[in-house]
Amino acid sequence: MDLKQLTYFVTIVEEGNITSAAKKLHIAQPPLSHQLKQLEEELQVRLLDRGARKVTLTDAGRILYKRANHILELADTAKKEVSDIQNKQNSTLSLGTISSSGTALLNERMTKFHRSFPNVRFEIHEGNTYELIELLHAGIIEVGIVRTPFLAEGFDSVYLEQEPMAAVYHSHFFSFDKEMIRLEELKRKPIILYRRFENLIHSCCIEKGFEPEVFCKNDDARTTLMWANKGLGIGMVPMSASKIIRGENMICKAIDEPKLCTKIGAIWRKQKYLSSAAQSFLLFFGEE
Repeated sequence: MDLKQLTYFVTIVEEGNITSAAKKLHIAQPPLSHQLKQLEEELQVRLLDRGARKVTLTDAGRILYKRANHILELADTAKKEVSDIQNKQNSTLSLGTISSSGTALLNERMTKFHRSFPNVRFEIHEGNTYELIELLHAGIIEVGIVRTPFLAEGFDSVYLEQEPMAAVYHSHFFSFDKEMIRLEELKRKPIILYRRFENLIHSCCIEKGFEPEVFCKNDDARTTLMWANKGLGIGMVPMSASKIIRGENMICKAIDEPKLCTKIGAIWRKQKYLSSAAQSFLLFFGEE
């Protein structure tokens, strides 16, 4: 099994049939079919079910497809690392980001970084904190922009300032006009949240003597904000994430609860090679 075979296999899967894959790879169909057959014989398993017009992955094929993509990404990363040693000005930074990091990341830090390193290009991989940690372990990304809490073992990190969780809602939920909102005031209100904060929010509410009435659970801050924007409930998101979507009638208040705080951080694997672009990016990320 080599990189060429993995490339062929991934292309067949993504194109849906051998004929289309052969055209994309600029090779004849028989040699491509032969390479696939050799790969299956080496692994002693069928990877694809051949239909009249389309191939479908077997269970073994699904596993190999996922691993093959990671291996090909790693090979590409290795090439970039070697190239980076020769040319420190023109390089590409593979960066993982969570959806709620947008307003914190795309601020003056990025503007200053781009002015100082105009030739650095970005490959952005989006996902939740746990997905980005997997990508870091797999070597697909160099740096992950994540949010606490998470298991930080095995990573070095640079953090931005701590921020409170915020309640985002339409005016019909509350008539008062205060700078902050107490957690107890969310009692018997429909709560919209994303799952990674569910346990934290639940435990804080229980400490205040009530069970939160969760109307909607989801996996993305943007979804929380969109539902809150429709007046369906009170969204609970990190304060910086509340700026991603702001409707005309939306009100945003910091929640006055010290335990409901979080931080955005840039993390990378300990003792792992970092390109010059990544090192420079981390310096700018940590600037006040």
